[in-house]
Amino acid sequence: MTAPVASPLLASTTAPAAPAGASDREKLTGVAKQFEAIFLRQMLASARKSAFADPLFSGQGMDTFRQMQDERFADIAADTGAFGLARMIEAHLARFVAAEAGQQEATGDGI
Repeated sequence: MTAPVASPLLASTTAPAAPAGASDREKLTGVAKQFEAIFLRQMLASARKSAFADPLFSGQGMDTFRQMQDERFADIAADTGAFGLARMIEAHLARFVAAEAGQQEATGDGI
């Protein structure tokens, strides 16, 4: 039996879930934005590790603040599409959603 993947990066995603009646395309848009936010969080965390620490402004409190700041920045950047990763991911995967919808209509499995 496999356990679900647990990660603080995944748990802190603030993008809202798609509404109950959302189409596959709307769900894909939401998931692409969530993926972009997770990716940006990981980039920022790696960049913070390479920064030279200032002994005057270091400590657990400052580390926690910077992590929260980076998470919020990643969420805002993903929501606004500032980096465009979500848009590219959605465009690439939309072909598969459209193809799957076409197959369901052809076989009558859409309902």
